[in-house]
Amino acid sequence: MPIPEDVTGFELDADVRQELKSLPKTLADDVARNLVMVARLLDSEPEEAYQYSRVALRLASRVAAVREAAGFASYMTQRYSEALTEFRAARRMTGRADLWPVMADCERGLGRPERALAMAGEPEVKQLDKAGQVEMRLVAAGARSDMEQFDAAVVTLQSPELASSTVHSWTARLRYAYAEALIAAGRGDEARDWFAKAAEADTDGSTNASERLAEIDGVEFTDALDPELAEDDAEQVDAPAKKRGGDNSEDRVIFEDEEDVEEYYDEDDLEIDEDFDGVVPERAEADKAPEAEKADKDEAKGDDAQA
Repeated sequence: MPIPEDVTGFELDADVRQELKSLPKTLADDVARNLVMVARLLDSEPEEAYQYSRVALRLASRVAAVREAAGFASYMTQRYSEALTEFRAARRMTGRADLWPVMADCERGLGRPERALAMAGEPEVKQLDKAGQVEMRLVAAGARSDMEQFDAAVVTLQSPELASSTVHSWTARLRYAYAEALIAAGRGDEARDWFAKAAEADTDGSTNASERLAEIDGVEFTDALDPELAEDDAEQVDAPAKKRGGDNSEDRVIFEDEEDVEEYYDEDDLEIDEDFDGVVPERAEADKAPEAEKADKDEAKGDDAQA
């Protein structure tokens, strides 16, 4: 896999670079650069990130940071079995419990929500920090929903963290999940407020709470930069202009002969006067009026002269 020249490997956290010091320097540099590419592409291009993770894994499978990176790349591409294998390996190497929630979510991805629920009750959960415990609660609620235990999912998410007005990195996602659980439980009237609270806390766009809120309120957004919409608007503006122009060649009917006229008009709509001399009656009367007036004036003058 090609790696841009500006990637040096020093972009990694210090603790990861420390792990790589167990490798020969040239090998450590290659692994580090591949791990940087994994981190760069994980959210935007997860499939490419996965390919870089496989290179790093082939070069240094005994480094915990490499196994963890490979696990997340597999997880983001929905390769849950591979992800679970890598997370378990990383956990054995480090003894840390911080991967416990994502391991449980892999169980959900593999269609085993009951195992995820079992993991939510294991002692490892007590070793998690506050953010990890919230993640575990989210996974457990998701497992309840997978099993169609929607009311239980709502109860699972009800916690001091949900009720807190303090905003943390996980606040928006927790509130959003609670709103979704309410809808699934048939309590949609309560969900709107929680979507609104999620949108208020979502400063980094981790959820689509604003869109869900607008959907509930019946608000539709249009993209002003959408070229198709711009073209439609232009056509709507041009349409009246064509009508004002008066002569549209596509709309104008041209008759080739008398048969065309008869075909276009219904017999009841058009009566042909065979004695018609080409002068419209109203126009003829109008044309005769000045001549008659002039004749009257000349006759009056002749009478005055005789007198």
